[in-house]
Amino acid sequence: MKKILLFALVSLQAFAQDADKKKVLARIQQQESHYSAIAQKIWNFAEVGYKEKQSSALLQETLKQAGFTIETGVAGIPTAFVATYGQGKPVIGIMAEYDALPGLSQDSIPTKRSLGGASGHACGHHLFGTGSSAAAIAVKEWLKETGGKGTIKLYGCPAEEGGSGKVYMVREGLFNDADVMLHWHPSDANSVSTGSSLANKTGKFRFYGLSSHAAASPERGRSALDAVEAMDFMANMMREHVPSSTRIHYVITNGGKAPNIVPDYAEVYYYVRSPQRDIVMDVWNRLEKAAEGAALGTGTRYELEVIGGVYEILPNEKLAALMSSNLANVGGYTLNPTELAFAKQIQQTPGMLQTDLASTSSVVPGRPDPSGGGSTDVGDVSWVVPTIGLGTATWVPGTTAHSWQAVAAGGTSIGKKGMMVAAKTIAGTAIDLFKNPALIEAAKAEWSKRKGAEFKYKALLGDRKPALNYRD
Repeated sequence: MKKILLFALVSLQAFAQDADKKKVLARIQQQESHYSAIAQKIWNFAEVGYKEKQSSALLQETLKQAGFTIETGVAGIPTAFVATYGQGKPVIGIMAEYDALPGLSQDSIPTKRSLGGASGHACGHHLFGTGSSAAAIAVKEWLKETGGKGTIKLYGCPAEEGGSGKVYMVREGLFNDADVMLHWHPSDANSVSTGSSLANKTGKFRFYGLSSHAAASPERGRSALDAVEAMDFMANMMREHVPSSTRIHYVITNGGKAPNIVPDYAEVYYYVRSPQRDIVMDVWNRLEKAAEGAALGTGTRYELEVIGGVYEILPNEKLAALMSSNLANVGGYTLNPTELAFAKQIQQTPGMLQTDLASTSSVVPGRPDPSGGGSTDVGDVSWVVPTIGLGTATWVPGTTAHSWQAVAAGGTSIGKKGMMVAAKTIAGTAIDLFKNPALIEAAKAEWSKRKGAEFKYKALLGDRKPALNYRD
């Protein structure tokens, strides 16, 4: 008899918890048009890293009106902020991003057509920032109504795209009081991240030579562009002699002004990536030697500005299981006739994969990196506090990040529907953590074991100040 009563009591508690969470998720859904409008404004702003003044201000105002206390300009970054509600433990944090990418202006139509802007949300961070804010506000309302104990924080994180904004926030200790950090990322499928990401280091190599008339007196010049090209040649030769999972990318950001002038200044912007940060550092050191050799061989000199550097993500299976359960509870969404027509048309454009368009309605078992195998400064956060994230179908299935197709879908109702899936999943996960401290303790135990007792955090970008003008 006692066992039957105990089972009944547990069942009633579980039902009450499910009903409680169901109410929160329904409230988020009721606000879809409100949050869609905010996301669309940020999509239109399309501000690049550390320049997200309007985007950051809009999210701050939204959270302030909802009852959060805002600390702005944190970690020496004008567009970074922390929004807080509640007090005491546990402290559950949610990350928000809102920076766009340069050179990807695109209309919200299924054919390639620029809006005439300088940048676009090709990684969906307008949805990221808004969806995370929606989740934080929903959890805040739940805490207020139920008298729940603890603190919910929304971390406004600028310049994820190459600017390593969160690294400066980690270095400043802003995440130290958090018990768990939650995040998400736009994607072409609904799935919780069960794996890691690529560590990276980035920087600008600037070469200085002597200008001269390229026809009348070339012998009196020393070409900075020659130095860049020599470095690039050596870097390309290096590709054969690095681990196969390593990635080396570069763009020449300044190669001179006119062919008849020997360039006295040239700049090349490099990324090095790998699943392990020690390999990144090894390859980066070799890249610096290539720059030294290029300068020596061309009679020039060089300077290096390290722009960014991020850790690989430290996975957490306990948190992944919890978030997966919440994502399964929320589920995906179905494309309506208008969205389906858009998806079919855009899926025929170059670079798209022919993926089942009905997959937006399903949940895919854990994927290593929902953002597509890239790098993220979330990695640094995950080494100082247990962290988990998911991806949701904000793009047409088969879309790659950093493409005009991603920008286009992100400006439609497809993007907003995926954003709402993420907001609900994060809110549900946070509520579970608030209700059951044992989940937090289990996640912390796994996190401590994975990172090791000897681990001490050290930023890959050193002690430099935030690279606020890295997009200039």
